[in-house]
Amino acid sequence: MKVRIAAPLALPIALIAAAFAAPALAQQAAPAAPVAEAAGPRAAPKLIVAISVDQFSADLFAQYRNRFTGGFARLLQGVVFPSGYQSHAATETCPGHSTILTGMRPAHTGIIANTWLDQKAGRADKMVYCAEDERVPGSDHNNYTASDLHLRVPTLGEMMKAAHPATRVVSVAGKDRAAIMMGGHKVDELWFWDGKTFASYAGRAVPPTVARARTAVAELIAKPQGPLPLPGWCAAIARPIQVGNQTLGTGRFERAAGDAKAFRASPAIDSAVLGIAYGLAHDMKLGTGAAPDLLIVGLSATDYVGHANGTQGSEMCIQMNELDLSLETFFDALDGLGVDYEVVLTADHGAHDMTERQREHAMPMETRVDPALSPRTVGAAIGRELGIAGPVLIGGEGDVYVSSDVPAAKRAAVIAAAVKRYSAMPQIAAVPTREQIAATPMPKGPPETWTLLERARASYDPERSGDFLLLLKPRVTPIPAPGPGYVETHGSPWDYDRRVPILFWRKGIAGFEQPLSVETVDIVPTLAATVGLEVNGLDGRCLDLDATAASTCPR
Repeated sequence: MKVRIAAPLALPIALIAAAFAAPALAQQAAPAAPVAEAAGPRAAPKLIVAISVDQFSADLFAQYRNRFTGGFARLLQGVVFPSGYQSHAATETCPGHSTILTGMRPAHTGIIANTWLDQKAGRADKMVYCAEDERVPGSDHNNYTASDLHLRVPTLGEMMKAAHPATRVVSVAGKDRAAIMMGGHKVDELWFWDGKTFASYAGRAVPPTVARARTAVAELIAKPQGPLPLPGWCAAIARPIQVGNQTLGTGRFERAAGDAKAFRASPAIDSAVLGIAYGLAHDMKLGTGAAPDLLIVGLSATDYVGHANGTQGSEMCIQMNELDLSLETFFDALDGLGVDYEVVLTADHGAHDMTERQREHAMPMETRVDPALSPRTVGAAIGRELGIAGPVLIGGEGDVYVSSDVPAAKRAAVIAAAVKRYSAMPQIAAVPTREQIAATPMPKGPPETWTLLERARASYDPERSGDFLLLLKPRVTPIPAPGPGYVETHGSPWDYDRRVPILFWRKGIAGFEQPLSVETVDIVPTLAATVGLEVNGLDGRCLDLDATAASTCPR
């Protein structure tokens, strides 16, 4: 296995690889066996590798693509769609991941947000986490048992298993919602970082690879981490910026011994996830059976780094460099398995930089949301106006619900008053009601041309969505006051949050770039075609990955 380390205290790729790979591969992987080329039309790949890089926006990809020399450089030799879209309005982690390997928009997956409100009888005002098992007594959106309960549609892995029962599906991620929403209801292995270690569903046996990973990561976290190297091309953007009580922009991921939270928000967690994914692929001999297999990888560090530091300082620059090197190590290791594999890499959503740095970078109109827009604050004013005691509106930027405490006879008046008040506020772009959204046909055509109502329709579910949707204007960050770990975010219907790259690669592919827009829901029909799997009724379409007049899609 080829290992690249920038300095002795840099990201411990060597430790990760040596600890997670089978013992015989701890030093050097065997040379890759040649992949046989089929005569005539190319044979289907034996292994699909689907990678999501959380918060890897199309803007971030464009900014760094000329700096990549490792794993991303390999992918750039394949088929590149720089303008992929998470085309719905709810550009959060869980909805985005639910589209990637289902071929369906959140309106059909049922995953409308990271959390939503359930006001069923006996469960008044319960916030539900998208990957929560509500059947567990005492469960809430902060303390829960992970589950695929809320995902309403099958994933690619389930489709492959239905056609070929021998197919194996492995899903590994830095977040439970990434592993679950891409893995689906039928997985052979599913592992995610739970804040302390790599975990799975209760009762699942721990395979040797994961056991080694747990030990290696625990030992890593127990030691302090020195500053990671700053690539020369990062120096120009390593400038301090004052954000609330923090000075950011020049960080290099120094970490105190025992700080698991800092580990989670650093490049090291991506290497850990990739190491486990490779170790499971090796130990399970993925890609060597009669049926094609699926290896799913969810990389979360970019999202945590972005939320904590923004997208334009030394922190994100180092993260992009380390991720590029970690992907290179991962692909080199997969090469050593001697299987014919196909890669797709995309993201669950985008993001844009923190307000304070945006203002310094020629965007003086950038602003943070006014706390007066809080549904609780607005609801209290409406309550006084209409003579309603108790909470009136519940929610945040996005879905807003009329509290179940509001008398039925006054619900319509509350919604009308809320729409009127919010529509008059200068930071609000639109306040569509659930009736308006439901009456909007599912959008068609290029996603960049969709109206706000159409974007909202793509992530609307009649059982889970709010009574109205609160949509901020562009360049209004929905964080009133920044704090540690949370200075920028995403979730808007605007293209900086919707646009993500979609990259396909396979050994021997004749690459090309298509700058016009496609959608993440197009990934499943595209991959299904490459493995000869017939799929129907999806929101996405097959993307032809053949650069010639021939096609990889069904005729």
